[in-house]
Amino acid sequence: MRRREFITLLGGAAAAWPLAARAQQSGQIARIGFLGSALDGPLFATSYPAFLAELRKLGFTEGQNLIIEHRPTDEGASKAFAAAAELIRSKVDVVVTFGPEIALKAAVAASQTIPIVMIAVNFDPTAGGYVSDIARPDRNITGLVFRAPELAAKQLELLMEAFPGHQPIAVLWEPASAEQFDSAQRAAQSLHIPLRSHKLENPPFDFDEAFRAIAQDGSRMLLVLSGPSFGRQLAHIADLAIQHRLPTMFTFKYYVEAGGLMSYGIDTVPIFRRAGSFVAKLLRGAKPSDLPVEQPTNFEFTLNLKTAKAIGVSVPTSILLRADEVIE
Repeated sequence: MRRREFITLLGGAAAAWPLAARAQQSGQIARIGFLGSALDGPLFATSYPAFLAELRKLGFTEGQNLIIEHRPTDEGASKAFAAAAELIRSKVDVVVTFGPEIALKAAVAASQTIPIVMIAVNFDPTAGGYVSDIARPDRNITGLVFRAPELAAKQLELLMEAFPGHQPIAVLWEPASAEQFDSAQRAAQSLHIPLRSHKLENPPFDFDEAFRAIAQDGSRMLLVLSGPSFGRQLAHIADLAIQHRLPTMFTFKYYVEAGGLMSYGIDTVPIFRRAGSFVAKLLRGAKPSDLPVEQPTNFEFTLNLKTAKAIGVSVPTSILLRADEVIE
């Protein structure tokens, strides 16, 4: 059973652009710096092709009139700032930042003038002071926001609706997911739900030990908050949740496809596609202030009934009817 709603983003449809041939005839080569975390992870792997495809459609093809340089931000703040500075020295025309706040922070520190297109995954750029007005950005920053901190509260609510007697709830998270955890904690307090924090630090993380700790503290459900270091072990995390018979909520659907029970979040492919559109506009002379920051307004809820059977839980009909996709 499958029902998919496409993401509708604030700011409307992209304006039409000249054909690729016109850009190629100009003889100019555009340069993009891509700065982010988990560039080898599943979120990037599933979504980045849409970014490239949109750029091709709008006249920019890698290897012809476009060069893209990638720099990771996974190895600590000092290396992330050095990577951003290196991109700016290479004279990129636009910087794309992806993932937690460190990527955007490093890019802003490196340049106050080069246009930045953020794909903000784990944080709120407005709360962080990077964008004061999403309708008309007043700095060199525009882009798209995943709204992950808001999603964490909704994920907790869905867990409670699906399994109201399964308390307390454990939360598995890493430092990059701090804003999400804070949101989940506030929601738990308002709902009077006992929440038990399991914060992982200093990767590579020992997920086996983390799940043993969750089992020992008596938690009966688990909320896994999205983090750049988690995606590389998504199948292992999903398998551990099954082994420990824990109803588990994730942010991204690929966890559920790998055996997780539920996910509530956004389809990341349209986000990356829109990022490609933003970059093309900036390369053609638009200013960041011309491009309102966009946020998703539709979300997808995915459920794996095979996993529900494996861990011995029954999913209420009301929850099944709300799911956009059910894996049977």
